[in-house]
Amino acid sequence: MFHRNPFPAVSRRDALQRIGAGFGTIGLGSLLSSPSAAAAPSASPLLPKLSHFAPKAKRVIQLFMPGGPSQTDSFDYKPEVAKYAGQRPTEVDRKSLRNTKGGLFPSPFKFKQYGECGKWVSDIFPHIGSCADDICFIHSMHTDIPEHAGAMIMMSVGHLQPNRPSMGAWLVYGLGTDNQNLPGFVAMSPRAQPRGGLAHWGNSFLPGAYSGCYVNIAQMKPDSVLHDLRNQFVSPEDQRKQADLLGRLNRLHADREQQDAGLEGRIAAMEMAFRMQFSVPEAFDISGETKATLDLYGDSEYAKGCLLARRMIERGVRCVQLSHSIDGYDIAWDTGHDNIEGGHAVLAKACDQGIAALIKDLKQRGLFDETLLVWGGEFGRAPTSEGQKGRDHDHYGYTVWMAGGGVKGGMSYGSTDQFGLSAVENRVHVHDLHATILHLMGLDHEKLTYRYSGRDYRLTDIHGHVVHDVIA
Repeated sequence: MFHRNPFPAVSRRDALQRIGAGFGTIGLGSLLSSPSAAAAPSASPLLPKLSHFAPKAKRVIQLFMPGGPSQTDSFDYKPEVAKYAGQRPTEVDRKSLRNTKGGLFPSPFKFKQYGECGKWVSDIFPHIGSCADDICFIHSMHTDIPEHAGAMIMMSVGHLQPNRPSMGAWLVYGLGTDNQNLPGFVAMSPRAQPRGGLAHWGNSFLPGAYSGCYVNIAQMKPDSVLHDLRNQFVSPEDQRKQADLLGRLNRLHADREQQDAGLEGRIAAMEMAFRMQFSVPEAFDISGETKATLDLYGDSEYAKGCLLARRMIERGVRCVQLSHSIDGYDIAWDTGHDNIEGGHAVLAKACDQGIAALIKDLKQRGLFDETLLVWGGEFGRAPTSEGQKGRDHDHYGYTVWMAGGGVKGGMSYGSTDQFGLSAVENRVHVHDLHATILHLMGLDHEKLTYRYSGRDYRLTDIHGHVVHDVIA
């Protein structure tokens, strides 16, 4: 019987072909055996991306004032209100102001002019007033409804329902972030989350990597700002090995699944969680700041939040949202219903010095021109009275201001009527504000889209116009 030789003779040419083809496999094996290569994803979704055009600003800090700060008691000076005190002129006689049965209610605060621009600012904001030449006040803001939850969500996601990505998530999706060891979007508050919670910094249908990270800064301890940040049972070296192995397995699974956005987001989130346990404590540790810097900001919780916001953007975080809350109340400025004088004075004192210090500190560090600050609430307050000392909600016209990041300083844009109720000149909707913020960041709000459920979505939906007049 004939038996085939299992080891036939191999010619020199065949040997070279077989050996040469194996070199690539040997190289691949060495790469896969490398811990650094095994841990590295194909491309991090948070890597910096090119903008649509040259940006004016690189980062955004939103100084969010939930509850509706009163424009006529802060930055929209209306002396005519005192002239017609107690009366209800046609401009303010609206049935939709359900609780404003009283007449015009003069501000209990005095106003004075600040800066070379001569801006009139209430005496509850003397520190911000001192920065008037750096600020662009938009007095013609308006929004869709005078209800807190919906209007607050509108300011954060551009929609009345919490079913869209937040502005910060859109920014990170469009631009990535400059620090791969910290989240691209950080949301902070001293006491309570703004009403709507996660929606204000959530990613919705965008990949999970673009979601914001919420931090409660009430305790101001580096190891306490994020719970369960450190692993007390496993050393960092062993954690790195575990993360590498898990990342490798997840990457193999992702390659089989191909375009699985949810899995990609989880892979990025786990890798970020590992890196954050080393970067977050340092970023939130203000003990190394000079006494002069600490004195500049002041002692209030919101002021310390402003200092942390500077530290975040200084380390490459793309977007920071700092919400104002007090004593656990998520819509702090809503105390204006029954006590404008007492409530607004306390709230302004808690944030005035810190906000002004943030402006001055950014200028000293050369960061002001590339950092966009946005101050404001979800709507304003009516110039008429609610009860004896309060004001009801007003979504017809209110004030938001911006500073730094390519915005004209010492400017007032748009106006309300003579009593401060309705925007009448150069009206700016929330969609227009969002379009302008994206434009300053180098993004075309009509091109920054994400396809989901059969249609293209964007922050401004089908609305929005860039307010070019406020751009330097």
